[in-house]
Amino acid sequence: FRFEYSPESFTGTEPEYALEVCNAVLDVLEPGPDNNVIINLPVTVEMSLPHVYASQVEYMSENLKYRQYVTVSLHPHNDRGTGVADTELALLAGADRVEGTLFGNGERTGNVDVITLAMNMYSHGVDPKLDFTDMPSICKTYEECTRMRVYERSPYAGSLVFAAFSGSHQDAIAKGMAWRKEKNLHSWTVPYLPVDPQDISRTYDADVIRVNSQSGKGGIGYLLEQAYGYILPPKMREHLSYRCKSVSDHDHRELKAEDVLAIFMERYLNVSHPLAISSLHFTKAPEGVNAIVTFLRHGRETTVQSTGNGSLDAVSNALKAYSGSTYTLKVYTEHSVQERSSGSTAAAYIGLEAPDGTMYWGAGTDTDIIKASADALIGAYNNMTSK
Repeated sequence: FRFEYSPESFTGTEPEYALEVCNAVLDVLEPGPDNNVIINLPVTVEMSLPHVYASQVEYMSENLKYRQYVTVSLHPHNDRGTGVADTELALLAGADRVEGTLFGNGERTGNVDVITLAMNMYSHGVDPKLDFTDMPSICKTYEECTRMRVYERSPYAGSLVFAAFSGSHQDAIAKGMAWRKEKNLHSWTVPYLPVDPQDISRTYDADVIRVNSQSGKGGIGYLLEQAYGYILPPKMREHLSYRCKSVSDHDHRELKAEDVLAIFMERYLNVSHPLAISSLHFTKAPEGVNAIVTFLRHGRETTVQSTGNGSLDAVSNALKAYSGSTYTLKVYTEHSVQERSSGSTAAAYIGLEAPDGTMYWGAGTDTDIIKASADALIGAYNNMTSK
C-alpha cells in the first residue's frame, strides 16, 4: 500500500499555505525509495482558468520536499466545464498521476472524464496506458452497470461524434481518406476526424459517413465505393446524391449503405426497360469495328448493323440509327469490381448529354466489359427517354 494525502479545497487555498501543510504531512510520512507517497491536488471546486490551476500545481511540484519519492496527483472536478483542460495543463506543469471517472461522473458536475483525457493524449501520439480499442463495449458495459446513457456527442465515445451528415464534411473526409491511401500514409491526417475511428472499433460506413437530406455526393460516393466497390464519376455521384437526399427527405430517415445501393441499382444499374439489348456481335471493319446489335423493346426484337471507332462507338451508332435519338456520349469510365462469390466483374458508367444540355446516367456490370458498357449506354438512354 501507499499513503495519499489530499489537501481539501486546494484551488481556494493560498499556495504557500498548501505547500506548508503538504510538507508537514510528508515529514510525518517520510517518503523514500520504498515508501512512495501520493500528494493529491484536487480541483475541489473549479474557480479559475485552467492555467491558474496549472501554475499552482507547478509551484507545488517544484517546492515539495522529497520530490523524487512523491507522486503529484490531480483530482479535477468540472464545475466550470474545463476539467479536461485543467488536467492537461497541470500534467504539462509537472503532475504524474490523474484521478478521474468514466464519462466524467462524480459529485456536482463530475470529475474529469478519463476517456476524453486519454484519447486526447492518444490523438497527439502519447500512450495513455489505457485500452479503449473497443469503445462500443465499454459504453455498453457502462450503460448496463450504471443504468445511465452515454450522451451521443460525448467526446470519442458517443454514437455521433464521428458522424458526418454535411455534404462538405463528407467530401473532405472522403478526399482525405483517398489521399491517405494514395500516399500510403501511416500518420492520421483526415479532416473532421481527430483519430481513426477504427482504432476504437468504430466503422467508416456506419459511424462516419451518414446519409440524410443534408448529405452530398462525396459521402454517398464513398459509401458505394467502400461497401460495394462502385467508383462513380463525380457528376454521376452528384446526380445520385440528389436522388438519395430526396428519398431521405421524403421518408424522414437516414439512409444506410444498403439503401444507397438499392437506389443506385434501381435508377442506374443495368436499366433494361423499356429498351434492352438481347444480343451483340462484333467484327473488324476497315473503318474500325462493325457491330450487329439486336434491340428488344416490348417483346419485339430489331437487329441493326453499324460501324464505329470502337465497340462502344459502334453500339452507340446502332442505338442512334434504331431510335432516331440525338445525344452526345460525354462521360465513360470503367473499372473492375471484386465480388466475393463470382470473382472480378467489370463495371462501366456512361453519361449522355441530351440536346438541351441535360445529363443522363447509366451503369452496367458484367463479366465482359463490352457488355457492361453497352448495358450502361442502354441504361442512360432509358433514363433519357423516360424523363
